[in-house]
Amino acid sequence: MPEIDALFESINVRDLLAGHDLNDPTTPLSAPDLRLLINRLESHSLRIKSKVQSYLVAHHSDFSELFSLCQDTVSRTRLISDDVSDVLQLVSDRPIDVEIRSVVDEITEKTKEVKLKRESLDLVSAIVGICEALQETKEALKNGRFRFAAERIRELKVVLRIGEEEEGEPVAYALLRKEWSNCFDEIQEVLAKFMENAVRFELDSSRLRIKCQLSVGETAGIALSTVLEAMEVIGMLDYGLAKAADSIFKHVITPAVTHASTFTAVEDLSKSSGEVTEATLRLEQSSDHKVEDGDGDAIYSGTLKVVKFICSSLCFGNITWIHSFGRLTWPRISELIISKFLSKVVPEDASKLADFQKIIEWTSQFEAALKELNFVSPSDAESRLSKYAEDVEVHFASRKKIEILAKARNLLLQCNFTIPQGISVRNAKFKSDGVESLDVNSSKHIVCLLFSSERCVVSEAASQLMHLVHKTLEDVCVSSARVASEFYNAARDSILLYEAVVPVKLEKQLDGINQAAVLLHNDCLYLFEEILGLAFEYRASFPSSIKEYAVFADIAPRFKLMAEEVLQKQVHLVISSLREAIDSADGFQNTHQMKQFESAKFSIEQVVFSLEKVHMIWEPVLRPKTYKQSMCAVLESVFRRIARDILLLDDMAADETIQLQRLIYPMLENLSSLLDSLRSADETSRPLDDLIPSLRKTRKLAELLDMPLKSITSAWESGELFSCNFTRTEVQDFIKAIFTDSPLRKECLWRIDEFSQ
Repeated sequence: MPEIDALFESINVRDLLAGHDLNDPTTPLSAPDLRLLINRLESHSLRIKSKVQSYLVAHHSDFSELFSLCQDTVSRTRLISDDVSDVLQLVSDRPIDVEIRSVVDEITEKTKEVKLKRESLDLVSAIVGICEALQETKEALKNGRFRFAAERIRELKVVLRIGEEEEGEPVAYALLRKEWSNCFDEIQEVLAKFMENAVRFELDSSRLRIKCQLSVGETAGIALSTVLEAMEVIGMLDYGLAKAADSIFKHVITPAVTHASTFTAVEDLSKSSGEVTEATLRLEQSSDHKVEDGDGDAIYSGTLKVVKFICSSLCFGNITWIHSFGRLTWPRISELIISKFLSKVVPEDASKLADFQKIIEWTSQFEAALKELNFVSPSDAESRLSKYAEDVEVHFASRKKIEILAKARNLLLQCNFTIPQGISVRNAKFKSDGVESLDVNSSKHIVCLLFSSERCVVSEAASQLMHLVHKTLEDVCVSSARVASEFYNAARDSILLYEAVVPVKLEKQLDGINQAAVLLHNDCLYLFEEILGLAFEYRASFPSSIKEYAVFADIAPRFKLMAEEVLQKQVHLVISSLREAIDSADGFQNTHQMKQFESAKFSIEQVVFSLEKVHMIWEPVLRPKTYKQSMCAVLESVFRRIARDILLLDDMAADETIQLQRLIYPMLENLSSLLDSLRSADETSRPLDDLIPSLRKTRKLAELLDMPLKSITSAWESGELFSCNFTRTEVQDFIKAIFTDSPLRKECLWRIDEFSQ
């Protein structure tokens, strides 16, 4: 209705009050204005009503059609509602959906039953078929149709899914699998019997017979190839050939390798109606085959002849069968040739390695011929013989390394770690020009230390071991890189063998005081210096490939440490033994009593005897400087303990002091030879009294035992006693123990106190 819309849009209050400003909110409308506005609005309202009436009259027919359409729509809606009500009433009175559902369920159940019956029928049919196939297989096996039986066994293996069993399968499947297994075992047993009958070796005549036409029991006229085909079909080819391969290797191939110069292989074929019925290989005694056992050409040619016979007469040229026989025998053949031939012809000397090239060529040609026959698969990369022969340098070096280590081990185990009587560092003779001259016996035990330029007595094991190491390193300098590496490792391992073997071997001796322990000390010291010098002596001549890692300095410190530990343990054992002897003196108390004096005297004699024993063991073996230091440490411990025990006595009678002197002076006199040996051991070192401070103190103590009180006091004031390592307390206690309390003793004690301050 555009006309009505235009009429409404034409009403504008601003036009109705044209004389008044409606935008000014502060100006109110007056009563005349409002009356005017009402009148004008009424006029417009009448005009609008007139317009609407005119529009309705003009469109009367349109509005009539619209109202009629609405009435029809309402009527149809009412009818549809009635129909729906009727349907709902019908459904509510009779639930047809339930009946439909029950019918559908029944149809589904019947369909399942039909399907199960059909599947059961199929299963029964399959079971019957499998049973018939198994029966046919057994019949074929009885009739000698091995190929047919083998193919049926293979097919049934797939059908029955042998090896793929699942839980919940029908019981019939388990029974069928068991029946198949029995059938498989039966055919396997039959084929194995035929195969066993096909290959025979006659020990008396040294003859290998291979029958091409076989018969077992009532089954006859079976071709050997048929048996092999059947074994291949059912996957028992390796199993079937294993026994034959073992027999051929044992009775034919082994003699062909180990006695190649004695036997020769001769082939012979028996035919019937143009077909070969039997093939024979005879090992005949060779009359004109004049070769040595180490002739590689004879070994390889004889073995190759046997292999060719097997490939043609047993495997009939079939590549699969030849591969199977090769897999069963080649590893053992190669190991046999290596152990019986190649390993024995490895050169003894590096200079003879070039002569081994001929054997390398024979070996390579032999393996190439086997690969051409398909006896050795090229894809297997089984050139173990050629590889062994080509690596002869390594084998040579490996064998020499084993020999070196075995020799080193024997040296260490057989040596008794003693030196002959009369051998001593000091007994070495010199020529007029100052060069050392040793007899043959002494040269095994007296060596010169590399860095200290001193002579040292060592065990024969150590000197011979280093001689072996030097010889090995000389070979390193003239060998190829691979050989040199093995020799270098052999030299290192030989040295380390000493560390591993000798301490264990001398375990009991190291727990006591004996010559073996000090010899071990000298050995370790000698090995320490020799090891340090090895790299300087030989490294420049080593092959460049091993110069980077050829070092010995890493193993030298452990021998220096071992030498120190062994010597310190010996010193500790000696000191412990002497302390036990001194303990039996009971602190030198009451020596004025005969029983106590005899006990103390026996204790001192034991000390002297033990020191002399150590002197006899150590002096001939140890270096003079080491001997002096070690013995001085022992003597210092002894004299310090004796002096301390005497000074700790709190009360001594006059007779007791005399008895103590009778203990000290003989002891010093009996040890004079020992002390003289220390003075002459190292003339450039410090005086003996400086190395054994308690020796001077013990001598002075013996003098103090019969000195007057004033003389003792004067000796302290002059510093004489202090220089002998006496302390103020020791001197005062000594005076109190010997002299009774008196004004003179008090005065002397006071003077000692005053002088000390």
